[in-house]
Amino acid sequence: MIFTQLILAHLLGDFILQPNSWVADKEHLKLRSPYLYLHVLIHTALSFVFLWNTGFWWAAVLVGVSHWVIDASKLVFQTVKSKKRWFFIDQLLHILVIAGISFYTKEFSFDFLKDQEFLKILMGALFLTTPASIFIKILLSSWTPAPETSGSIQTESLASAGKYIGILERLLVFTFIMVNHWEGVGFMVAAKSVFRFSDLAQAKQRKLTEYVLIGTLLSFGMAVLTGILIK
Repeated sequence: MIFTQLILAHLLGDFILQPNSWVADKEHLKLRSPYLYLHVLIHTALSFVFLWNTGFWWAAVLVGVSHWVIDASKLVFQTVKSKKRWFFIDQLLHILVIAGISFYTKEFSFDFLKDQEFLKILMGALFLTTPASIFIKILLSSWTPAPETSGSIQTESLASAGKYIGILERLLVFTFIMVNHWEGVGFMVAAKSVFRFSDLAQAKQRKLTEYVLIGTLLSFGMAVLTGILIK
């Protein structure tokens, strides 16, 4: 269980045992911040504790050294605009190091890539992300929603929010179907209706409401159909 143990150590060290004041000090002083080295020391110690095996001392040391290299690189190269991107790059690299250690100790294998059931589920999930969004966009291309009028109602939305909401809802519906919890699909439809269509009703724009309703039904329909086909 090396992977699980090192992930637990990572979650404790990177999030729970790292106050915001340490993060701010590291971003200000960068490699001169003493909290960077204290943070790395804590990670190394936690890895030792969770592994609890002197035979894996090298794994704890490797986690500590790699953590310093990754964190130092992030502090040096990140800017205000790229801060969010570097956060995810940082976390991904830490997880890859832990996965690499687990693979080296033969805890992991790539046999799951030969599992046809896993590959089918992965294919369905991937289709419901960007490919499904493109299909829906093309199917709706013959209709153009009415231009929004503001008045006393706020009609602005976040950039690309609709696309990501659609992807998330399709993946959730797909997951509910895969685990045989169809009631979850009903919950998703109800939640979408309450939050989305109440705003549209206030906006009093019938064409826009119909446009969003068609898009929503297409999105849910694709997720349900994909789930049924995969099963």
